[in-house]
This record gives sequence, structure tokens and C-alpha cells, in this order.
Amino acid sequence: MASHTRRRVLQGAALAAAGSVVGGYGGGHYAAAAQATTGRAAEGGHLPFLEGALAPVTEELTAFDLEVTGRLPRDLDGRYLRTGPNALGLEDPRAHHWMLGDGMVHGVRLRGGRAEWYRNRWVRSSGVAKKLGEPYPGPVPPDDFACNTHVIPYKGRILALQEGGPLPYELDGELGTAGPYDFRRTLKGSFTAHTKYDAAADELHAVTYYPTWDHVRHLVIDSTGRVARTTRIPVADAPMMHDFALTRNYVVIMDVPITFDAAAAEAGALVPYVWNERHPPRVGVMPRAGGTTRWFEVDPVYFSHTLNAYDQGDEVVVDFTSMPAPFHAAGRGSGGPGATGTPTLDRWRIDLRGGRVHGTRVDDLPQEFPRVNESLVSRRHRFGYTVSAAEMWRAYLTVDGVPPAGKLTDHLVKHDMLRGTKQTHRLPKGAAASEPVFVPRRGARDEDDGYVLTYVNDPDRGATDLVVLAAQDFAGRPLARVRLPGRVPLGFHGSWVADR
Repeated sequence: MASHTRRRVLQGAALAAAGSVVGGYGGGHYAAAAQATTGRAAEGGHLPFLEGALAPVTEELTAFDLEVTGRLPRDLDGRYLRTGPNALGLEDPRAHHWMLGDGMVHGVRLRGGRAEWYRNRWVRSSGVAKKLGEPYPGPVPPDDFACNTHVIPYKGRILALQEGGPLPYELDGELGTAGPYDFRRTLKGSFTAHTKYDAAADELHAVTYYPTWDHVRHLVIDSTGRVARTTRIPVADAPMMHDFALTRNYVVIMDVPITFDAAAAEAGALVPYVWNERHPPRVGVMPRAGGTTRWFEVDPVYFSHTLNAYDQGDEVVVDFTSMPAPFHAAGRGSGGPGATGTPTLDRWRIDLRGGRVHGTRVDDLPQEFPRVNESLVSRRHRFGYTVSAAEMWRAYLTVDGVPPAGKLTDHLVKHDMLRGTKQTHRLPKGAAASEPVFVPRRGARDEDDGYVLTYVNDPDRGATDLVVLAAQDFAGRPLARVRLPGRVPLGFHGSWVADR
């Protein structure tokens, strides 16, 4: 593969990997890809992902002793981190796609009821280091990219994640880049942005893909921090697999009709992934220890993000967010990803005995970035948390998919999956919020005994607050708001990194 084509492949993989609303732009032809890539830029210069709440920030900030409204819980001892694409030094903004932006991590250090600092830092890939005029220490890893999709704690480390090729990047406690991380030299090939950590088993799981593979890989990273087992699962058409699900007994593989288009990559398409009508959508269930994968047919849908999954008798239950088919990565006249509707919260019950998947709609209001109490990953959960950011839906969706303006609001949602109810924490107009992360209270006994943290835009001062809610009083007033010195653009995923 020519080097320029390889770069395009990796760019496309990075885009496809980057976030909740990615997909393909049907047909497999470069002309359609190129037209979709320029999108709104060709229609009078509107660049939705370089404007408003999604616009990148231009500098790295450090601020200490942040102002707090309300009272921060003293047992919040750690760092709240969230990452996202933040383009650095664009040569041609019209050819830019938001999800290809260099990764930037935003963090707030909390301790003893104080907000000690805020920092935002670009992940120092070789490309970012060059743009900043900094040396890159050590050899440049293959498929190098400033990981922009997730940031997680793992065994005392902080890892920025991507999928479709790049290695994770390790960060230090002040968000400086320590370098690429390969799990003690045991990671061979691609990684994922959406790992699943089973706390009871002390295992980190990943399902990885790569544009030129004829399979995907399930990786198990054991308690020593090494890749202990790799299982190859044959698949056709090199599909994108942004997320997967994990239960006590099974790995659940999402094979949706978004596949790599080699011709588009060779022709120079920014996003060489297409919605492929000839690729049957299906979900696979494989034993965690490896073995044969059973495949089940499902209706065409874009599987976006897993809330959680668990075993229940002869069924595997998966709660997730999805978007209607077809789904368009580079957009259809929008300059960004497009679909004919907003994402919803859904449930699959995979009947292992009957050989069928039963799907239900949990909530049809627009929402994304589902999170659960992380201690329950792969175990049955009751509560889940999601977010709706009106400005994101307006930027993402095609004209035929955007609901009336009055239906697009900014809010956070807490779902009670046992009772089938929800609570909504409503936000002012323009107060776009990021993914909510649940943090258990020290000594908590109940699943929802803790806090929900998220970044929320403050449109009045043009900056962002870290908002802390009591999860058991979700619709009530925030416990605390930490005033940040600048704006945190709408981005992707994050984590609470506890000190103890």
C-alpha cells in the first residue's frame, strides 16, 4: 500500500473511531465521499465543527485554586478528565473534519473540598510535537495519532485511547504526555477507544479492528497488565467496530454495515468508510475464554455506544445508544456525520436458546454517551446516565433528520432500568454538556450513591464549569460548580481518576 494511501486509511480509521456518531456514506464511490467531506463548507462557508460549542480552543491553560459555587464533596479526591478532538494548525479548514482533530485532554484536580487546578493539554503525538515546535522523544510508533476519543485510568496509569491503528498514549498526573504505551510490549496491532474493565476479574477487555484485516481481535489484558490472550474473529468487508459489550460469560461483537472502502482510500477520500447495504448487520456472542462466535441477525442500525451488558438466564441483555440507518460519516450536505434521526437509548435481548435478538426502545428522546457505575461493567445494572447537547445534534444531523428547534434541548438523564423511569436535569439554553461520569461516594452501598460529574458550557461568560450533581438527587440543584478559566469544547469521553 502506498504511503499516501496508508495515511488516508489511518485518517479514515481515526475518524471512524473517534466518536458516537460516525458511520459511512453509502455507495463506495470517491465522488460521493469527496462531496460529503466538503459538505457545508461548499455551501457558503458554514463549518459546523469549527463553530460554537464545538469550536477548538487555541491554547493550553493552567489555573490554580479555582472558584467554586456550592460545596465540593470532600471524598472527591482525584482528577476528572475528558478528551476530544481539538484541531491544531489547520492548513485548510474546509477540508477538516472535527473527528480528525488532534486529541486534547481537559482535567480538574479535586482534593479536600477544593478544586486545585485546571489544565488542558494536547496529546503529544509526533505530529502535534512538530506543530508545537517540540522534540519528540524516542522512535515514532507506527500509525501515530494524537488519540482523541477516550481517556481512562489503568493500574496507576492514565491512557488516552484511539482505535483502528494507533497505540494508546500515556499521560502523567498533570496531563503531560509520557509516550506511547503498549501494555509492556505485548500489544501487537490495533487497539480500541472503548475498553471494558471487569473489576471482579481484574481484566481489561478490548475488541480491535484495522482497515486491512480480515478479522477483528478480542484482547484480554490480565492482572499483570499484559495482553494475555488474543482471539481472532473472522469478519467480511473490514467493518468498523467502535464499541462492544461484555458480560460475565460473553463478549458481544457489533458487526454493523459500516465498512472500509479501499477504492475511496486509494482515491484520497478523507473518510474511506461507507454505509454498505450489502453487508448484513449482525451481533456476535463469543465465550469470554474464546471459542466459536454465534451470529444473530439484527435490523440495520448504527450501534453507537454500550451502556452496559449482563447475562440473564438464557439471554444476554445489552443496553446501548443507536442511530437510524443509513448513517453517514462525512455527512450528506452537512460537513459532518449525518443520519435521519437523533440517537436513542435501546435494548437488545439476545436469546441464546431461541437464536433471536429482541429489540426494544428504552427512550426515544435524543441522547448519547451512556455511562454506568463502572464497578458494574459486565454485571446487571439498574441505573444509567446519558446527555443531550442540542448544538451537537444541530451540527451532526442532515436537514431531514433535525427535529423542530423546540425539541432540541440541553439536559442530562438518569435512567432507572428496573422501574422503566427517568429523571432529567435540565440545563439553560446553550449550556451544552459533555458525557456524564458517575463517581461512587466513599463507602457507598447503593448503586447510585455517589456523584455525577460533567463539563457544562456557561454561555453567559463564554467558559465552562465542572458541574457536580448528587446522583440520588439528580434533578436537584448541583452540589457544586467549578468555574474554569476557559471553554471546554464539546468532545467525546472521559473518566474519574481516583487517588485512592
